[in-house]
Amino acid sequence: MHPMLNVAIKAARRAGNIINRASLNSERIQVTRKQHNDFVTEIDQAAEAAIIDTLKEAFPDHSFLGEETGETPSSNTNQTSNHVWIIDPLDGTTNFIHGFPQYAVSIALAVDGVLQQAVVYDPNRDELFTATRGAGAYVNNRRLRVAGRLKMSEALLGTGFPYREDQNVEEYLEIFAKMTRQCAGLRRPGAASLDLAYVAAGRLDGFFESGLKPWDMAAGILLITESGGLVGNYAGEEGYMQSGEIMAANPRIFGQLVTALRDHSKPQA
Repeated sequence: MHPMLNVAIKAARRAGNIINRASLNSERIQVTRKQHNDFVTEIDQAAEAAIIDTLKEAFPDHSFLGEETGETPSSNTNQTSNHVWIIDPLDGTTNFIHGFPQYAVSIALAVDGVLQQAVVYDPNRDELFTATRGAGAYVNNRRLRVAGRLKMSEALLGTGFPYREDQNVEEYLEIFAKMTRQCAGLRRPGAASLDLAYVAAGRLDGFFESGLKPWDMAAGILLITESGGLVGNYAGEEGYMQSGEIMAANPRIFGQLVTALRDHSKPQA
């Protein structure tokens, strides 16, 4: 296992322990509303601090992009490094607040903008999804492969519903209706990093969502590509990390998703 991945796993498990302890006293958790339907808790903040502390100790020359703390430069140079850790300490905060057991810790490393290491840790199930570029993806040391289904009509898809006021709910309802008619089932568990990990594991045949941030997607993207899947925007093109519009599946389902969703793809900025 790559030494950088080992440290990321240590950081993810440390954050997972903080989350699990807090879940035993969920009624005491302090919740702050960032905007409509977008929450942050003291647990998000504590978990992110634990992750960054663990990574900084091992890699003081690296930079960080975290959901709660934003961009943090290298400790040694106070400048942005070509090694950037992309962190979501608690993906699925709304689920966590309500005791719905679908949330995860997501950590990825990008080097010169290319994803190299990925960890998605589900503290509820103690499932650890990991990937290193060129070395495959695993869950608890078992190799991952995307599902082999060939037809959209047989596919179980994951998605995410718009929850912010600036998102176009009406357009999404149109997409939802279209995709519901074309696939075997549509699921919205509420934690994009886990949805992407489930595509890598073959538990979902595909996934699509817009309005995401890099920390929602980064680790899951590498898990999928290292499991034989494809990732793109709704037109099947690059730029998804910047636009937040993402679609992922095995190659055959991916092509069918492009046909279904390309008309809804937003022009790249």
